[in-house]
Amino acid sequence: MWEYPPSHRGDPAFPVTARIGSPANMKILLVGIGTVGEAIARLSAGRPWLEQMVLAGHDLDRARQVADSIGDAASHPVAQIDASDADAVEALARAHGVDLVMNAVDPRFVMPVFQGALAADVDYMDMALSLSQPHPTDPYAQPGIKLGDDQFAMDAAWRDRGRLALVGQGISPGLAQVFAAHATKHLFDEVHEINVRAGGDLRIEGYPFASVFSVWTMLEECLNPPIVWEKERGFFTLPPFSEPERFIFPEGIGPVECVHVEHEDVTMIPRVLDARRVTFKFALGEEFIGALKVLHAIGLDRTDPITVDGQQVRPRNVVAALVPDPATLGDHMSGRAVVGTHVTGLRDGKPREIFSYQMADAQDTMRRFGLQPVAWQTGFNPVVAMELLAEGAWHGAGVLSAESFDSDPYLAILDRDGIQHATIEIEPGGAVA
Repeated sequence: MWEYPPSHRGDPAFPVTARIGSPANMKILLVGIGTVGEAIARLSAGRPWLEQMVLAGHDLDRARQVADSIGDAASHPVAQIDASDADAVEALARAHGVDLVMNAVDPRFVMPVFQGALAADVDYMDMALSLSQPHPTDPYAQPGIKLGDDQFAMDAAWRDRGRLALVGQGISPGLAQVFAAHATKHLFDEVHEINVRAGGDLRIEGYPFASVFSVWTMLEECLNPPIVWEKERGFFTLPPFSEPERFIFPEGIGPVECVHVEHEDVTMIPRVLDARRVTFKFALGEEFIGALKVLHAIGLDRTDPITVDGQQVRPRNVVAALVPDPATLGDHMSGRAVVGTHVTGLRDGKPREIFSYQMADAQDTMRRFGLQPVAWQTGFNPVVAMELLAEGAWHGAGVLSAESFDSDPYLAILDRDGIQHATIEIEPGGAVA
C-alpha cells in the first residue's frame, strides 16, 4: 500500500492568526489580467472586505481597460509587471503594501510569482500549480516531477514565515476539492473513489479551433501524460486521452465522452483526503482531440525556441497567437459548462455514489456578468476564498489547498450569492453510460 508520509499531508490544524483577518481591509496584488484575471477583478469589485486590488500585467493597456470597466481608480490601480521576475513581484507587493498576491497568469509563471510573494512576506493564492516534467524514460507509466511538486517542496519555508500559500483555488482544481472535502465530511463513512469530471454541452460557434481558456495551458494539460492515484499503487501515468468513458452529466445533458487529462486535482486530493483512487477526466470532443494530436505530431505544442527566417520563436506561442482570445468568445458560446466531483464509497455499510457539481450557462454569465462561462466559473472561486481569508474563516500557514479547510463556510457563500451548486445521488455503478 502506497501513501504519503504524514509530514506531506495537508494540516488544517496548524493555526496562525490571520493578519488579514478583518473585513474591508484586504489589499491584493492581482498578477495577470487575462480571461480569468479580469473575472477576478470584476467579481471582487465592491466587496466589503476589499480595500484595494492592484491590477498588474505585462500589457498596461489591458489592465487599464479592465480598471476602466470597474470604474474606481482608487480601489483598482494598475501597474505593469513581468511575471517571470520574482524580484519584480516582491517589489510591487511591497510598494503597495498588499496582504495577498493573487496569481492569475499561465502556469509557466507560477514559481516566480509564488517565490516573489514569499520574499515579500505576504500570503499567496493561485489557480494552477507548478508545471510537471514527464518521466525521462517511461513517461506513460511513471510520473516524473508532478504538478505542484515544486510548490509543496517549499511548504516549510512558508510555515517558517507564518504565511499561507493557498494553491489551486479555481473551479478545478479548487471547488472540485471543496466538493470532495464536503462529501468526505458529511456524506460518506468510507470513500473509495474521487473522480473529478468536467464537461457539459458548451459550444463555440464560428471557429474551427478555439479554447475556452488559455491555449498554452490547454496544450500543456491535454498533451502531457495524465496522472492517476491509487492507494495500492501510488501515482502512475497513462497516454493522453486514455480510458474514454461516457459520463452522465446532470441537468438533462446526459452522456458525454470524457478522457484522462493531466490535472492538479489528482496530485492534490490524496495529500489530504483518504480515498482508494483519484482521477480527472475532461470532455474534449473527438474533433478537438484530433486537432491536438495534429499539433503535437508536427511539433506545434513545443515550448523550446526554434529558428524561423533567422528569428527565434516558440511554436506553442505561435499557436496561442493565432487562435482567438478566450476572453472575446463569450458572444460565440452557447450551452453549459459543468464541473463536479463524483464520489463513491460506503454510508451506513451500504454503497453510495454522489455527484456534486457547479453549472455555468453561457448566455446567463454573459448577461449577468459580461463574462464567458469558464472565466466566470473559474474566477468566482478565488473571490470566495479571499472573503474566507479576510474574515478569518480559513487560516493557516504553509502550502495548502482547499481540502485542508472546512468546506461548509465556502458552500454557504455560494448559497448566499446565488451561485448554483448541487449534489445528486447516483445509483451505484450508474455514473457511466
